Amino acid sequence: MPRSFAIAVLTVTFCLATRAHANPDADATAALMKEIPSLMQQTDIPGLSIAVVRHGRTAWVHSFGTVDPSTNLSVTYHTRFSAASLSKTIFAYAVLQLVDQGRLDLDTPLTHYWPERIVDPKDDPRLDKIAARIVLSHRTGFPNWRPDGGQLKIYFTPGERFSYSGEGFVYLQRTVEHIEGKPLNDIVQRLVFAPLGMNDSTYISVPGPNITLGYTAGGQQRPPIRSDKGNAAASLLTTAHDYALFLEAILSGRSLKPSTLRQMETPQSAVDPTCTNCTDHAPAKLSTDLFWGLGWGIEQTPTGKYLWHWGDNNVYKAFVAVDLRHRNAVVFFANGYNGLSIAPAIVHDAIGGSHPAFRWIHYDTYDSPGVRFIHDTIHDGAQTLTTYAAQLNDGTVTEENINSAGYFLMRRKRYDDAIAVFTRCLELHPKSANAYNNLGDTYAETGKTDLAIENYEQALKLDPTRQDIKTALEKLRTASTKNEAAH
Repeated sequence: MPRSFAIAVLTVTFCLATRAHANPDADATAALMKEIPSLMQQTDIPGLSIAVVRHGRTAWVHSFGTVDPSTNLSVTYHTRFSAASLSKTIFAYAVLQLVDQGRLDLDTPLTHYWPERIVDPKDDPRLDKIAARIVLSHRTGFPNWRPDGGQLKIYFTPGERFSYSGEGFVYLQRTVEHIEGKPLNDIVQRLVFAPLGMNDSTYISVPGPNITLGYTAGGQQRPPIRSDKGNAAASLLTTAHDYALFLEAILSGRSLKPSTLRQMETPQSAVDPTCTNCTDHAPAKLSTDLFWGLGWGIEQTPTGKYLWHWGDNNVYKAFVAVDLRHRNAVVFFANGYNGLSIAPAIVHDAIGGSHPAFRWIHYDTYDSPGVRFIHDTIHDGAQTLTTYAAQLNDGTVTEENINSAGYFLMRRKRYDDAIAVFTRCLELHPKSANAYNNLGDTYAETGKTDLAIENYEQALKLDPTRQDIKTALEKLRTASTKNEAAH
């Protein structure tokens, strides 16, 4: 997308007569109003929507930028964003209501309610250890997502340790749907959306103009994931205003017993400070300030106790943080690949405090050399290899940063620039399977089959597990054999 794309700003201020006391922190609001458009321009984020809660009540809702930069269609108060993993917190709230109603027990194995053996091997007895509490605190032993077309496996004894898993939430979703005899969206509509007035929220795909498109660094549009049945871990479409109503409910304990609310906010497991998806190893040590409760991450810091969650559906990013002591919160949704690079700045301005979660999820910030390198390479091409020579050489700009920049150039069909970037990556990181794979893709797109095959083969030598590379290589070899036979 053009570096100088215009950011249309549409203000939506939520201030009902009954909330005349809202927005006491004018300095924070002014800082956000001033900083967000600048941050968006620096990071190529087309559209963003944000809500701030003060003392348990929604104080400020604001929308910035565009749904589609090519049409300058503005983000509005009712524009739905893909919430990504912020889907999980709302689903958890619904599940805890079912617990309070006696429909589900937190510690009864889910196979008691739904006996379907969803794992491979099906006789794995560890499935019978997974209960709702273990799912909500990410201790199932499941991977985040199974391989495409692959079987769901348990990698460690459920309850033993933390490893973030969307699959666990989908398993709990299927169990809840079996208990209630209804699909996910109907259940959440009854328990959450309707009671809280979240009229612009849904877990299922819906047509309409009020849904953002996501944008890659190369400027390609990406629609939200389609889910006709709903996915409790990832498919929520919502607005900043609607999500703020949910945060009000969390801060007031609405529809939950006090004991259940306390359990939600109580650490169930400390995380491994070195990883989020940790199926392949036990932690060498546990975090002293980052934990998982029931559906929420928990930070325990000198500045207070916070609930938090991040969302990342590729080009759709989201973040929420809740200050339990002061009953303040902030949530924002963005439709650009760099959305989480500005999360620390937004949270700092909105609610302050220290947030070790950002260190753990480890996204480069908007002003980091890596993000600046990607941004400048997309716009200026391979000449940035000279501009950033020192940072490339000392590793400040990482292998991942270089590959990302080259990939975005390739997707824009700027093949010469992409080849130069990937080649430099391999000079600096000769064992980069991703760089060889991306070079293979680039040569394949330009019809240089022999070079594509050569690079795919090198990639597979470095990472024999990559099924996508095997598939691409097999396809090229088959096409090459057919061409030779034809001549």
